[in-house]
Amino acid sequence: MSYKGFSNPQLLMSPQDLKKRLGEPSLCLVDTRATHEYATGHIPGAIHLDFFNISLADTRRKVFDAFMSMMGYLMFSRGISFDKTVVFYENIAGMRAARGFWFCEYLGLKDVRVLDDGLAAWTKAGYPVTTECTAPERGSFDTEPQPGRHIGVEELKSVLGHRDCVILDVRNADEYHGRVARAARAGAIPGAVHIEYKHNLDESGAFKTAAQLSALYEGVGVTRDKSVICYCQGGYRSALTYLALRLLGYPDVRNYIGSWKEWGDRTDLPIEIFG
Repeated sequence: MSYKGFSNPQLLMSPQDLKKRLGEPSLCLVDTRATHEYATGHIPGAIHLDFFNISLADTRRKVFDAFMSMMGYLMFSRGISFDKTVVFYENIAGMRAARGFWFCEYLGLKDVRVLDDGLAAWTKAGYPVTTECTAPERGSFDTEPQPGRHIGVEELKSVLGHRDCVILDVRNADEYHGRVARAARAGAIPGAVHIEYKHNLDESGAFKTAAQLSALYEGVGVTRDKSVICYCQGGYRSALTYLALRLLGYPDVRNYIGSWKEWGDRTDLPIEIFG
């Protein structure tokens, strides 16, 4: 039986498996928390890379390509490499770590994972943390972009209403129903179904089982035979849902990183207010 019944269990790493590999030259461990959290204690050997305020609200092709090229260089400068197992973590299995995972998958990395339940599970298991840090060595990162991992604004506009696509809004209920505006307009992308990203995790902050997640998504029509497009406000929360669906083995799942900030600010694009 695979880890929690997932089709792609290799996309997660348990604290026990990470402990066995700690210190291996082939391991690149990335702490995505805020700087002050990293400074007060992190898993030994982890480098620090906080993606949280690095956003993009214009996914037209040239702009998006330039942004992703910058992200590739940033990762390269922190030691992320195609020849390593890259493991992202934060306090739980959260959106910061998942966003790092998505960046690497888009850029073509072959062995990238997230620490399930993050630092919370690591410390609960009695494993050590440290305040010591070392300068990371530059990695080898000739990117191999995977267009099927992302969808830009123009392509998304062109597939609205297609029966073989499902748009998945992972924001909170107030955002989805237009009661809160975090862009020029409030509302949702037309036809979007809603499952808040938090429902992917259990009470401890670890991913739920494959059976639980499958029931959650299939219950609203998010099925494996469709192209699934995830969005939130800026591609952070949607990265966690992207990872959940990848764990389940969905063959065609994409993250729209422009998300509502881009769509809601573009007054030429249609919106829907769900009652």
